[in-house]
Amino acid sequence: MILQDQRHIAHMDLDSFYVSVERLRNRKLEGKPVLIGGTGDRAVVASCSYEARKFGVQSAMPMKIARRLCPHAIIVRGDMELYSKYSSQVTEVINDSVPLFEKSSIDEFYMDMTGMERFFGCVKYIHELKNKIGRECGLPISYAVSANKLISKVATNEVKPNGQIEIQFGQEKSFLAPLSVAKIPGIGKQTAFLLIKMGVETVKTLSEIPGEMLENLLGKNGAELWRRANGIDDSPVVPYHEQKSISTENTFSQDTIDLDFLHREIVRMTEKIGFELRSQNKLTGCITIKLRYSNFETFTKQETIVYTNADHILIDKAMHLFEKLYDRRMLIRLVGVRFSHLIPGNYQISLFEDTQETIHLYQSIDSIKRRFGENLIMKASGLHPSSKEGEGK
Repeated sequence: MILQDQRHIAHMDLDSFYVSVERLRNRKLEGKPVLIGGTGDRAVVASCSYEARKFGVQSAMPMKIARRLCPHAIIVRGDMELYSKYSSQVTEVINDSVPLFEKSSIDEFYMDMTGMERFFGCVKYIHELKNKIGRECGLPISYAVSANKLISKVATNEVKPNGQIEIQFGQEKSFLAPLSVAKIPGIGKQTAFLLIKMGVETVKTLSEIPGEMLENLLGKNGAELWRRANGIDDSPVVPYHEQKSISTENTFSQDTIDLDFLHREIVRMTEKIGFELRSQNKLTGCITIKLRYSNFETFTKQETIVYTNADHILIDKAMHLFEKLYDRRMLIRLVGVRFSHLIPGNYQISLFEDTQETIHLYQSIDSIKRRFGENLIMKASGLHPSSKEGEGK
């Protein structure tokens, strides 16, 4: 087992990713406050430039408030297809350069460089990788190197934009000590407010509270926050595999050619694994439809899509693929839906047209499903007579 002080973990984060991509195709946006998102008053900010952040603008903020804070900001409608393309380009560069990496979001990566210090020097190697991404993809990226993922992530956030830093072994606690407790991953707004209200404003103060006391105060999460406040994190870098997938399929008790039934089944299945996708905080970049005819011949058709986990987008894509695939007009024995090319992320990432109401609707529906069961609430277009249902697999 590798001890923490033997590990070299790098964290790389593309600076204001959506804005940086937009600036590649429109150089006039350089140095100006930019908001990425829908243009309506009820739309939300998907991303914003550092120039806009100086005015208090933040991601996920209602666009109406962002425009009030920064009235001279330039609003750009998001292009998720373009952002997905650039994310894949950066991933390819890292994949060609690093033996073990984890893609933790569309614009964020962890790399386990342990052992490479004997040959190249980890910091030097990561710095060269930063420059390579800049040359080949044209995007600015910040990084930090330390003994674990937690410290590297926090450190990267401290040096953005276009920064780099190394936290030496043994300096983890002293690095974290002066920072606000709100900067520790896992501490949300409510927990941060509670801690600050108690007089616990810095990580140093948090680290000095006995773990048992934090656990009594915050439940199971308290013990983990104590570990993080003390710079302890032994979580591994999870190897990135593009083909991870979530799928479901249904073999019917009776072969059918009833298109209304088949359409309803596609909607039901897509909605089912869409909820699973959001529950895991993941986005899909590829959807596949599978059909098996009564003669047992099986066909699939897939399409690469922009990263999303929104039901209304996924259902539309699934129906489109089904219509393209089902061209033999034979009895159908099985239907399947699969999402692949998964990356971590949440629904907010693809909201360039949707309103706050749409976000809240998805959040409310998912909350009800988690509490009472996913079958309690579902789209009417996915309901069908139980007599035609088979056993789902």
